[in-house]
Amino acid sequence: MIDSYDFGAIVINGKKYTTDVIIFPDRVRDRWWRKEGHRLHLEDLREVLDAKIPPEVLVIGTGYSGVMQVPNELVKELSSRKVQVMSQPTKQACQTFEELLKSGVRVVGALHLTC
Repeated sequence: MIDSYDFGAIVINGKKYTTDVIIFPDRVRDRWWRKEGHRLHLEDLREVLDAKIPPEVLVIGTGYSGVMQVPNELVKELSSRKVQVMSQPTKQACQTFEELLKSGVRVVGALHLTC
């Protein structure tokens, strides 16, 4: 699914994206904007949480240098909804997403491509 990633660009199934993305099992949501660019809020993940079948794991790419913050309160809230959170710099997050996908885990990736 993820063919490559480098600062500011990701290629998914042969298509290049240059804005932040959420990767669902059946589609890619590009132009993913957040309430605050470098701090994740629950409402930023509304599309993930409202899915008919929620993910088992949400892999969050915090940016090339890992600048985007994922507050502990957010992780606790998602955990209470039975969604495991894995937060990593985006290059690592891409690898983790691919490994989980290949192992059959219901995974969604929310990836910040810059910073």
